[in-house]
Amino acid sequence: MNAWLIRLRKATYNTTFMYNLRMIIAFSGTAFVPYFLGYQLMTIPLTLGVVAAGLSDIDDRFSVRIMNLIYTYIGFFVTAASVQLLFPYPILFAIGLIISCIGLILLGSLGRRYATISYGCLVVSVYSMLGVHLFEQWYAQPMLLVTGAIWYGLISTISFLLFPVRQVQDKLSQCYSALGDFLFSKSNLFDVDMTSTSYQQSMISLSMENAKLVGLFNEMRTALLTRLKGDRGQSDTRRSLQYYFVAQDIHERADSAHIDYQKLAKMYEHSDILFRFQRILALQGKACKDLGESILHRTTYLHNGRFEYAFSNLRKSLEKLRDDSNYDQIWVNALFALHQNLKSIDAQLRNVETLRNINRDKAKHIENQLKDDDLKGWDDIVARIKQNLTPESVLFRHAIRVSIVLFIGYVFVQVTKIEYGYWVLLTALFVSQPNFNATKRRLRLRIVGTLGGIILGYAILYFIPSIEGQLVMLVISAVLFFELRSKQYAQATAFITIMALINFNLDGLGFEAALPRMMDTIIGCALAWFGVSFIFPDWKFRHLPRTIQRSLEAQCKYLADIVSQYHHGRNHSLNYRIVRRAAHNTDADVASLISTLATEPDFDPTQKSLAFEFLCLNHTFLSYIAALGAHREQIHDQEVLALLDQATDDIQGALLRDEMPDLTVHNMLQTIRVRLNQSDQNSSKSLIVLQQLSLMFSILKQFSTLKQSLSHDRDNQSTELASL
Repeated sequence: MNAWLIRLRKATYNTTFMYNLRMIIAFSGTAFVPYFLGYQLMTIPLTLGVVAAGLSDIDDRFSVRIMNLIYTYIGFFVTAASVQLLFPYPILFAIGLIISCIGLILLGSLGRRYATISYGCLVVSVYSMLGVHLFEQWYAQPMLLVTGAIWYGLISTISFLLFPVRQVQDKLSQCYSALGDFLFSKSNLFDVDMTSTSYQQSMISLSMENAKLVGLFNEMRTALLTRLKGDRGQSDTRRSLQYYFVAQDIHERADSAHIDYQKLAKMYEHSDILFRFQRILALQGKACKDLGESILHRTTYLHNGRFEYAFSNLRKSLEKLRDDSNYDQIWVNALFALHQNLKSIDAQLRNVETLRNINRDKAKHIENQLKDDDLKGWDDIVARIKQNLTPESVLFRHAIRVSIVLFIGYVFVQVTKIEYGYWVLLTALFVSQPNFNATKRRLRLRIVGTLGGIILGYAILYFIPSIEGQLVMLVISAVLFFELRSKQYAQATAFITIMALINFNLDGLGFEAALPRMMDTIIGCALAWFGVSFIFPDWKFRHLPRTIQRSLEAQCKYLADIVSQYHHGRNHSLNYRIVRRAAHNTDADVASLISTLATEPDFDPTQKSLAFEFLCLNHTFLSYIAALGAHREQIHDQEVLALLDQATDDIQGALLRDEMPDLTVHNMLQTIRVRLNQSDQNSSKSLIVLQQLSLMFSILKQFSTLKQSLSHDRDNQSTELASL
């Protein structure tokens, strides 16, 4: 009996199992209830309603979740009913299609919940086109689509009530897993055989891991904020908040750079010191992943006992370096600062379980430090929409692009009378993404997945002729689609194709629908490619200088806040969290933009090389600032504080105003190096500050010059485009 209970407990803590169980129940209901009622045709809209609702599912606290569901059902019914009523009037339908598409996509500017619901409404609109002929009454299909959505909403709400913090814990687990990947990537910078090429690749990889982690942090913050607003003493939510703060602190320390890694590899290539740092970082990466697993399965995290031995040996190696006159003591001091930083990460991981007994009042105080980005009223709604009513907005371009593509697809279907033509619109909607690279990738995967789905679908319809068997396969295909849609898009497309063929076979048209499905998919993909290539093509609006400028402004604000804390003392205020998050978010934006630009048709190879070089320097500079932030503490050395203030002004001048007085920078470096050589071991904080300033100034000229080169190149391109 105990063994059975343990297995049941593990199953309920397995998020994938519980999610798939929810989808099995949902699709089984839509497949078999009509079968037992003897009205099998109802399966089609009911199933599509569940699919649309599943795509529109939003994680939120209970009261907001209920409101989201109501908005979703109203949106689904209005959308489906509009299609049914306007369908006999092609001109009115086409006008309505364009207006509704633009409006629904622009609703995404109001926030995640509105973007998700509006996307579900777009999906329902095309599903309604596919089934407009199924029922005589105009209201029948809209009601059945909404009924399917309500059925899914009921199941998802019950699941939420049984496991209210499950999705928060899932996100938190993903954060720690991604933090582990970040630490593993960071450990590659301590490779003794590093070359300039491998260093750049390692830095690019680190930047991409950082962008992924920052994205997860933002999602986690949103999930926490919405629950904390309606917190009624939920200790699990408050504990998750503390784990989130710990993860952020570890990230700041892990992202810190106390030394030039390329020079470090050359200087200590025959020492064991690099191996020891690399091993500890790898162990900490594994520890973060283990912590993520313990959060997911609600088990106690056990800190690895090897850390104590590893840190002890690292300390001994550092002491030997300090006693060896052959090594530059400035570099040795920097390694001691790195050792101290890693010890702080170790302390966070070692003591993380003590957060289970956190004081409630402290939790409430920290709760107020999360910045709320939700809508504040009608003025905020109008302001956000206005911000996106310009071709400079990615959302606006995507709205115009998709609406035109769907309009062209609709006109094509009306003119050619192509069989099952509205699959063209469905394909174009699913494949079209805001940027060229993502759309191009989906084109290939969609075609491959559809072809595979048709082959498997034919086999299923041929070898499983019974209705009961096909309904079972429909449920399995639908569940696998949801399981794979965010992981393996081609496989997910194959399973949704199988589901579609089985649905059509319920109307007696399964075999006939297979070939048109393939042709319509190819046409829809071609339309999506046309849209992303020629309708507001993304690369003509890729203002790399603007993204770079935002990143540099955010880094300068981050630096200024840190410098202030060296003057007045360490704090973890809301403002500090905001500027730190902004610096990492904009760094992630730069990484995402440059990686996307590199795949676009008109990206110059020379500029591509410069862009990736800038990407590495941008993240390196942020890492130098993060190291100052990790060690921030009030210091009383007035000369060092004066240097900090002067350095901040010089850095802002170089990065924001393109002021690069070489003599000033040279003098600043000379002053810092003199102080580094004069400082004794008792002024460790001052040593760290001086060392970090030295690192920042050592790359400042190259960083500023590279920024100006990229800005100049893109400005020239913009001028050329404007003259066309």
